[in-house]
Amino acid sequence: MAKKKTIYICSECGYESTGWLGKCPNCQSWNSFQEFQMDKTTNGSNRSWLDSNQKIEKNEIVNLEEISGQSQDRLQTGIKELDRVLGGGFVKGSLVLVGGDPGIGKSTLLLQVLGKLNYQNETLYISGEESPAQIKMRADRLGENTNTARIFTGTSFTDIAQVLSKEKPDFAVIDSIQTIYDEDLSSAPGTVSQIRETTAGLLRLAKRLNIAIVLVGHVTKEGGIAGPRILEHMVDAVLYFEGERSGQYRILRSVKNRFGTTDEIGIFEMTQSGLQSVKNPGEALLIGRPLNVPGTTITACLEGTRVILLEIQALLNLTDFNQPIRNTQGIDRLRLIMLLAILQKSCQIKTGLYDAYVNVTGGMKINETAADLAVVMAIVSSIQEKPIDPNLILIGELGLSGEIRNVPNIEKRVLEAISLGWRKFIVPASSQQNLKILDIPKDCEIIYAGLLQEALDIMFF
Repeated sequence: MAKKKTIYICSECGYESTGWLGKCPNCQSWNSFQEFQMDKTTNGSNRSWLDSNQKIEKNEIVNLEEISGQSQDRLQTGIKELDRVLGGGFVKGSLVLVGGDPGIGKSTLLLQVLGKLNYQNETLYISGEESPAQIKMRADRLGENTNTARIFTGTSFTDIAQVLSKEKPDFAVIDSIQTIYDEDLSSAPGTVSQIRETTAGLLRLAKRLNIAIVLVGHVTKEGGIAGPRILEHMVDAVLYFEGERSGQYRILRSVKNRFGTTDEIGIFEMTQSGLQSVKNPGEALLIGRPLNVPGTTITACLEGTRVILLEIQALLNLTDFNQPIRNTQGIDRLRLIMLLAILQKSCQIKTGLYDAYVNVTGGMKINETAADLAVVMAIVSSIQEKPIDPNLILIGELGLSGEIRNVPNIEKRVLEAISLGWRKFIVPASSQQNLKILDIPKDCEIIYAGLLQEALDIMFF
């Protein structure tokens, strides 16, 4: 009879212990350890993803120059925004995690990918949540050759491994990783131990069989993809869907990518026939924006290698409370508090008298400081009830002493805005040397400001 050993695993972070602990030493969670029985005879067996008939032997040192580049071949989906986020397509032998809120469009996009790849590649859709009839209903709605996709329904890792080893498709989708379970573990599907072990098994299959495998992972209440963040460290790439289910646009962000640029984004529009790539996000996100209305500004943000023009809206009202409200959508709330403090200290504008609400339209999130100047100008515009020129773009980071600092790739931001028809800019004075070497049209007006007070004088006085 196989011997079993007892281990305790933290349900929050996956930390293992030989004994029960009241507090996890890794994530500091209380009463999070659960007891599991592990089979000693199977534990650690078949962990290597190297085939026994491969030329590379165990413990052999290999020169990179001697390795062929065939493993760098990519499966291009034909969906431009997705290929852009991936860095050119799916890499064979890679394991990719696609996460997002329920109903955001993960399964829809992957079915579209199957329809695109079916023309020249062998594909397989493994579903643990829906029946073939239910998947067929969605495929009929999407069209685009999705009806030719091959479907396998099952939740046992052993069955899935056998199917993948037998069929050896070029591309496979696992929907979703929370439903897959390993019979050697006594825990329920979706737990930390099950997710970790089944993902490790799928990683070995992807490397050994040279299959591009995509895992669908749901988001927990705490915002983690497929449970604890330990799963993100195991896969080769993590793609995260953002946006409101009721909204028109979806944003696919590359959080991790071993084969391409991180923080790259793709923008999709949800239609009746599935997700469609947005050709020009800068113009799409600005459609319908109000003109000559106080509290709105335009800035140029850099997402990965892409420049996107975003509208920032600010609303400030006299507060009725001792502590004014600070509410944000799309930017860091603590960053807003700091910008309000800079504005009050350097320009003597009493921001503590107002409740402040700042929003980035289109469901976008700004993770850089290049939008600081635009945020502050929108705030002052709302306070003074004076609209800002709708044809003006503001770019610049603010320092604590009120100086406007240069931002990375200022040249790329300005050139992209010019190509979209914008002709007026306020940028940091320190970027003058970088912009002088550009071939800027004569009808463009670029204003350089070194201090926040200078920018305010130009705009409002």
